[in-house]
Amino acid sequence: MDYKKYVAEKLATKDLAENEITELLSVPPDLEKGDLTLPCFKLAKVLRKSPVVIANELKSVFEGDVNFSAVESVNGYLNFKFNRASFATQVLADVLSGKEKYGSSDMGKGKTICIDYSSVNIAKPFHIGHLSTTVIGGSLYKIFEFLGYKVVGINHLGDYGTQFGKMICAYKLWGDRQAVEKGGVKELMRLYVRFHEEAKQNPELDDKAREYFKNIENGCKEENELFTWFKDITLKEVKKIYEKLNIKFDSYAGESFYNDKMQPVIDELTEKGLLVESDGAKVVKLDDFGMPPCIILRSDGASLYATRDLAAALYRKKTYDFYKCLYVVAYQQDLHFKQFFKALDLMGKKWAKDMVHVSFGMVSLEDGAMSTREGKVVLLEDVLNKAVEKCLNIINEKNPNLEDKEKVAETVGIGAVIFGTLFSSRIKDITFSYDKILNFDGETGPYVQYTCARCKSVLRKSGEIENYKTDSVNDEEYSLTLLLSRFPEIVMQSAEKYEPSIITRYSVDLAQAYNKFYFDCRILGEEDNVKNYRLALTKATLTVLTNSLKLLGIGVPEKM
Repeated sequence: MDYKKYVAEKLATKDLAENEITELLSVPPDLEKGDLTLPCFKLAKVLRKSPVVIANELKSVFEGDVNFSAVESVNGYLNFKFNRASFATQVLADVLSGKEKYGSSDMGKGKTICIDYSSVNIAKPFHIGHLSTTVIGGSLYKIFEFLGYKVVGINHLGDYGTQFGKMICAYKLWGDRQAVEKGGVKELMRLYVRFHEEAKQNPELDDKAREYFKNIENGCKEENELFTWFKDITLKEVKKIYEKLNIKFDSYAGESFYNDKMQPVIDELTEKGLLVESDGAKVVKLDDFGMPPCIILRSDGASLYATRDLAAALYRKKTYDFYKCLYVVAYQQDLHFKQFFKALDLMGKKWAKDMVHVSFGMVSLEDGAMSTREGKVVLLEDVLNKAVEKCLNIINEKNPNLEDKEKVAETVGIGAVIFGTLFSSRIKDITFSYDKILNFDGETGPYVQYTCARCKSVLRKSGEIENYKTDSVNDEEYSLTLLLSRFPEIVMQSAEKYEPSIITRYSVDLAQAYNKFYFDCRILGEEDNVKNYRLALTKATLTVLTNSLKLLGIGVPEKM
């Protein structure tokens, strides 16, 4: 039973709408005061009574209600204490019948959400700087799909610009096909770095690079074949990493895809009188909105990111008719998105309000920054491999006889990287530490996964769970049950705030609550009625933890 909904329905009148009551209901920070509370202060104006009087009057609605052990009016608050036994039985029934669908919903039925994330650059390494956008976007994909939305994951490839002329120039001068086939993106990066070193002494190389890029734009066969080859090599490598991270995309339409879609945007901006000249460039003025102009065309006629993003937005709306279009991009691009969204608004696109910049902080290792031009990058593949290696070392120390320990190390190591990235609020900068994320006793992915393995171990030792109805619920059992009941709300909050960390932190809280219950409450040695109830609690915890980790893109080992 949804207790919020139940209370709201019982209290709804012509003066008090059900949705208004639902919004006011909350969980008190101190559970001694109750499991649910209704502050009546905002109702005073509507009902023209004091909050204390309102709380007292509303209390009478629940006299004799078996769903509550107590309903109390305290200083303008209406506090509800659930009947523990009936509440626990109901929650367990909801979780165990819902299984992998518990916490899901059909609220998004008939609506499409586009998510632009990861957006790797062709012929450049997939480095740790791509980690946040990739796992945040991947998690949001799974969360919205869980809530019934049709989700379109878009990898807006960085496959346009002079850098491809530089790559072709470097390959023609110093490259070898076999070396590139063998070394992949690492070899392409080596050539790219060499180009910049050589160009410092020979600036004519930059002119040659621009010439090669122009040839790409003009459809010259040789340059386009090389460009396509670089693209294939890059995607082949990054898709292996996406598979490890449990990430998928529905479209790889990158910057170059919109080459023939920009002119209609420029024409529309011109027709609507929005495009004006400024120092030879064509811009949309945004002075009235406290922003610098949005540059559409440079003085040399070249397009910019904004031009392509406008074309992409129009294409996506026409193709997918999205309910929301999310851009999972670092906070440094905040101004760009404000300008771009405002330009859409000025073009008269009412759906501009449905465009969302999901910003996030930067990820760095403890030993410093990265530069693609200088070749100082930390490859994401290397980060994942190192996490797996370190995890295997931990397993060999603690449980050397573990079955399939290499597979477990991969699940736990990669899960630790994802969990560690998603644990903090996405807007925070993260300094990446292997020791921290691989701590089996901390607020980490391995800790949550180990709790799942503990639940599985308990359940393997038991038979079928028969009748789990109970007449008595202690504090540890009740705290755990309350957390289990909150999972659907947690999923909703994470979607509303575009914040996977809400699920991540919740899973730690749930794991901690279960472990406290596990150590304080005997399970298998109890009488059947208590044993069955506690086994059901264990199974429900495993279900919700598994569902939580799945929404983050993390697997669950059988044993650890």
